Amino acid sequence: MSITGHQLIEWGFAPGIWFKDALPVANRLAAEGADVAAIQAAVAGMAPPATVPLKPAGEVAYHLNIEAEHPHETDNIAAVERHMAALMRLPTAVAGAIMPDACPAGAALGTIPVGGIVATENAIHPGMHSADICCSVAISILGDVDPKRVLDLGMVLSHFGPGGRAPDRRLAPPDDVIARFDGNPFLSGLQQPAAEHFGTQGDGNHFFFVGRLKSSGAVALVTHHGSRKPGAMVYKRGMTVAERWRQTLSPETPEHNAWIPAETHEGRYYWEALQTIRAWTKANHWAIHDLVADALQVTPEDRFWNEHNFVFQRTDGRYYHAKGATPAWADFAADSSGLTLIPLNMAEPVLITRGRDAANGIGFCPHGAGRNFGRREHMRRNAHRAEADILAEETKGIDARFYAGIPDLSELPSAYKDAKAVRRQIERFGLAEVVDEVEPYGSIMAGDWERPHRESRIAAKARRQGDQAAG
Repeated sequence: MSITGHQLIEWGFAPGIWFKDALPVANRLAAEGADVAAIQAAVAGMAPPATVPLKPAGEVAYHLNIEAEHPHETDNIAAVERHMAALMRLPTAVAGAIMPDACPAGAALGTIPVGGIVATENAIHPGMHSADICCSVAISILGDVDPKRVLDLGMVLSHFGPGGRAPDRRLAPPDDVIARFDGNPFLSGLQQPAAEHFGTQGDGNHFFFVGRLKSSGAVALVTHHGSRKPGAMVYKRGMTVAERWRQTLSPETPEHNAWIPAETHEGRYYWEALQTIRAWTKANHWAIHDLVADALQVTPEDRFWNEHNFVFQRTDGRYYHAKGATPAWADFAADSSGLTLIPLNMAEPVLITRGRDAANGIGFCPHGAGRNFGRREHMRRNAHRAEADILAEETKGIDARFYAGIPDLSELPSAYKDAKAVRRQIERFGLAEVVDEVEPYGSIMAGDWERPHRESRIAAKARRQGDQAAG
């Protein structure tokens, strides 16, 4: 007896993607000689529940670990709270928290903010880790070396901007990581972008930071980036599957908060894909660090890393979605060193911390300094000032470089929250203990690589308008 989807429909079950899990179970039971009633009972136990509505407002509380220390922060915090209140209404949500570096990450109500954490039962929400899966920070202690030499090597050996490395500069991802792409529907076919983008750092707030440990003076390299194109493609595929489930399980849930049931066939594959992307991203950091260490002919004295855009699972079985928040409990991952990194801005130290697993942070601490204003608003507020003056003022005392050769003013220190205020609130809310610092020497960021394209488009538009006026 071979049981098909048509047979399940004849038995009265509503069709859906859950059939992928139910059919193997039904056919196994049939092969073992189970009667129809037993098979139907087993299938019924796997059927999705009836459509679930959003929870009543205020039913699930969240922890607020942020205070406005300046008038312009009030609106920012209010926006973050609106998003978190909407997130706590999701059928899957059981807890939440906001970190001191929180800021909105999108306009759609219920978009998880930067510095937001949402815990769920049996659900993985791709939209809550975003396209930059496993955005993370890694440090190598290089010892008694010239920090300028490290920064010079970064301009040559790292890679910022769009796309991957040129064919003659590519680095090979670890074979054991790439082997994990086979057979996983969320990773299948992504081997090529995984190779092309390996050893790259992207753009935005990602960086190559060089400084000295406050405790010893040893030079350290800190990198910040995520999973690049392979991660973005996994996210896209995850959102597509989650949307199909949303239509079946909870049409009232906004599309950007769709989820994949964790214990389904697709949920297990997605969880495995996240772990593989994590392994790729970790190797990506160390590949860049190793290029630098080899060029210096040194062996790093120590190194560790941590992610802050990811989904974590604790012993309570819940899934903790962190968007710009750092795990602060011991052994949050098998490769955890017990220490984590909190960068603030290019002119401030990178904090080396030990988490306190605070209940009010549901086990997390901040990932950085966050923003009070979006990039465009920051640029608008500085439009009256000359670029050279802004750059000289904000990078005084550090060696700030831009890979594209064009400064990105939206990544200068004033674009971020006040670093001292974030540090004060980390202590005030008991989220982490600062055990050391990497004092800044300099950093590399992508820079405004899009500016030539923007200026070219503006010039072309002006020429067209001039031709039309002349005609």
